[in-house]
Amino acid sequence: MTAALETRALGKRFRRGWAVRDCTLSIPEQAIVGLAGPNGAGKSTLLGLAVALLTPTEGEISVLGRDPRSGPSLGEIGYVAQDAPLYRSFTVGETLEFARATNASWDATLATGSLARLSSDQRVSALSAGERARLALGLALGKRPRLLLLDEPFAKLDPRAGREFLQMLMDGVAEARATVVIASHVVADIERVADYIVLLSEGSVRLEGNVEEILASHRLLTGSRRPLGRIAGVSEIVRQTHSGRQMTLLARLSAPVVDPSWSVDEIRLEELLLGYMAPERLEKRETHEKRHLRWHG
Repeated sequence: MTAALETRALGKRFRRGWAVRDCTLSIPEQAIVGLAGPNGAGKSTLLGLAVALLTPTEGEISVLGRDPRSGPSLGEIGYVAQDAPLYRSFTVGETLEFARATNASWDATLATGSLARLSSDQRVSALSAGERARLALGLALGKRPRLLLLDEPFAKLDPRAGREFLQMLMDGVAEARATVVIASHVVADIERVADYIVLLSEGSVRLEGNVEEILASHRLLTGSRRPLGRIAGVSEIVRQTHSGRQMTLLARLSAPVVDPSWSVDEIRLEELLLGYMAPERLEKRETHEKRHLRWHG
């Protein structure tokens, strides 16, 4: 099966430095993907490369099996950028009519299914953030895209508007059978819907895979605080935290941990991703080197 979005050693450099570097991933078709990572991790840059708004500095990117600069037609990809940019002087009706006239495969029913409460005479500039977000999503869904890319779609939505947007998204995706990539630095936004995760850190892929498989391969280990040696069944210690005499490890497993000195617990997706995003805290050996003091008075 052709990957919906695939990259190999992809990099994008701006004047200030690398936004994406050595990024390799493969997103399967018809997945609902949470593209996670802290601010500045490269999420928006990756989406910009996927829709050919940006050109790679190095490496390769393939969208629906083709180079985005010359391959997929605009009708195959739906893209909603941050803040849902729309022509603010247009009315809702004019916006939908413009979209219909410029998309040969326009599906009016799919586009307007959740926009019934919006008057066609309302100016886009007069809509709330939630209404603009739903209108932008309606325009993207109306194309019946094979790939739908959403950049921080919940950023300015209150909880009610977020629920309405999410319901519209899931209904539309089920109808269009599209692959969806939701970029967000707020893990809770994607935890509810994603079945596939890509976690970016400093422009590179830190974690990727099916949500159930990722959760099954990670555990929280809790035990007494002590110097760490090798733990049978643990292939990587992702994060280490301390509380008094107790130590907690976020660990990637290669086999079940049977050491009775550790309590082993399952982990939620939000906690796991936040653990990967947080700076590592691995215990360091104490040194007895003399420190030179410098007078600043």
